[in-house]
This record gives sequence, C-alpha cells and structure tokens, in this order.
Amino acid sequence: MTPPSQEPLTIEVLHQSICECKRCPRLVAWTKEVTRTKVARFKDFDYWGKPVPSLGKVDARLLIVGLAPAAHGGTRTGRVFTGDRSGDWLYRALHRFGFANQPSSIDRNDGLNLTDCYITAVLHCAPPLNKPLPEEIAKCQPYLASELKLLNQVRVFVALGKIAFDNLWPLLSQPRQKKPIFQHGLEVELVSGQTLIASYHPSQQNTFTGKLTEPMFDRIFARARLRLGPSGQS
Repeated sequence: MTPPSQEPLTIEVLHQSICECKRCPRLVAWTKEVTRTKVARFKDFDYWGKPVPSLGKVDARLLIVGLAPAAHGGTRTGRVFTGDRSGDWLYRALHRFGFANQPSSIDRNDGLNLTDCYITAVLHCAPPLNKPLPEEIAKCQPYLASELKLLNQVRVFVALGKIAFDNLWPLLSQPRQKKPIFQHGLEVELVSGQTLIASYHPSQQNTFTGKLTEPMFDRIFARARLRLGPSGQS
C-alpha cells in the first residue's frame, strides 16, 4: 500500500498515509462516533479522531506489534498505546529494560522517547468491541508489510496477542518454517536469523483476570534485551 505520492516511501511518508487512510468505512464511521460522543472522563478532551500512526525510528532493532489503538486511548491521544491501561503496562516494561526513557505515556507531548524500539499494530483504527473484521485486517496489513521493508535493522519481533502473531508470521516466515502454535513466551528462531517472541496482549481482559501478570510480561522484554545486548549497545 504505497502512498499515492511521487515521494520515495519513507517512514514519515508512510505515517502520513496511515493518518489519511479511509479504506475501511466501518472503522472510519466508528472513529467519528467515538470522537463525537467521547466518554464522561474525557468529555473536555480534543480527540485525535483519525487512524493512529506507528511510533519509533527506522533504525530500531526491536519491533512490537499490537492489535489496534484503543477507542479512548490512541484514538483520543493520537499516539499508539497512549492514555490507556495497556499502554501503562507496555511502557513500564519498556522503561525497565531500557527501551523507553519514561515508564508512562499520557499524551503526545509528555516527553516520551523510545530507544532502539518501534511500535506498530495490525490495525491503525480502533475496531468496535476490539473485534476487527478479516477484511479490515487485510486492508491494513500492507502498511505492516511496508514497515517491515523499511525497518531493516530489526533483530527481535514481539507480537502482542494471537492476532498480531498470526498476521506478523506470514510476513516473516520462509517456506521451510512451519507456523508454531501461539502461546505466551514462545520464542522462534527465524530462518533470517531474527527472533520472534509471542506474548499475551496487555489488555484489561488479560491483566485484570491474572492471565497476564507483570512478571510474565517483564520476561518477554528481558528476553528481547538479552537478544539485543545491553541498552546502548548496537
């Protein structure tokens, strides 16, 4: 899904294309509805109200793939995993292992910076009930494919949740590798020499029930850090 432009495809051009995307009418309508109605606790907040771009620099060696922005998280703030409980979990873990300069992500101007890390998602629009349709995933997947081509320094992939894992795998695997069964903590050595690590998504459905605990989540990024070496080492 190369942006309709004469410019070379760069991360910046791709992010702009994502923000302008209207390929999924149901998601466009839902985003407009969420932005219009809001929720009581954010009634005075000026919602972003568009597809949410990815976050990070093109030379990152760690790539994290989530499901989609939250209706009152990323769709509100305009930054992935920002302003919601899932983001609270993710940035705490990233900070602990040297991939972020602070343990929280509240809004786009809060000073957050990622180190050697890039965060994207299967979808860049919040789906109703967090349940995207297969055709919506298919329409958004070329953005992820384009990111993988541009992010040519990536050594470790972390898939947050089964949908992220299932959609990332065909873009990474080679014919002689059989797709493994998704499970938390799964670590796959790819033919390319890269590593794919699977994790439960830090959604409230998983964290409130204890299916995913903070030590479990930390171990995912401890493994990524071990693979990449100490913070600051290239």
